[in-house]
Amino acid sequence: MRYRAVIFDLWQTLIPWPTESARALYVQMAEAVGASHEQFEEVWLSGRSARDTGPIADSVRWVFDQLGVDADPQTIISLRRDWTRESLIPRPDAVSTLEELRRRGHKLGLITVCSTEVAELWDASPFSGLFDSTVFSAEVGISKPDPRIYELCCEQLGVQPGECLFVGDGANYELPGAEKVGMTALQLRAPGEDLTEPGKEWKGRSAQRLSEVLELA
Repeated sequence: MRYRAVIFDLWQTLIPWPTESARALYVQMAEAVGASHEQFEEVWLSGRSARDTGPIADSVRWVFDQLGVDADPQTIISLRRDWTRESLIPRPDAVSTLEELRRRGHKLGLITVCSTEVAELWDASPFSGLFDSTVFSAEVGISKPDPRIYELCCEQLGVQPGECLFVGDGANYELPGAEKVGMTALQLRAPGEDLTEPGKEWKGRSAQRLSEVLELA
């Protein structure tokens, strides 16, 4: 066993990022509060950092303030929650890879940059019970690539960073962030799927399928 623990990113790693449904959600949210689609998406995306490190209700109120909208934040929160529930669908080889890693004795961690509804829906998702540590940025108030979020996961797993393999698509500069704290980083470059700009910059080791992690761990 090369690594005592394997730590995964969520979006675009264990789950493909649902680009089309995300765009449709922006339109749906804008229409629900009577805002223009383009303006809503621009403001919504500009508030991502706060939404990923704090309560989503506060972020929604901020978006409404920027847009001059008078609406119930729960309208947007409910739409986001429904979209998230439908989007928490693992890649075909995700669950089997996680189960095999557990069978081999690896500890499993999750570090994801997300808003609060992901954590709220986690226990009802196909991933429930598969991880020894789940670190959701909105719950802990810090995001990748802050060293503290990796260190927190290691602390919960009872391992040192040097004993960990971190697997992610590379968004949020998560891969160099993992290396900075002493982890080994592996990028998932799924064929036919777009990477973020930070992901495109990564020059280190990569894999095309999650199942390849079994050969490296």
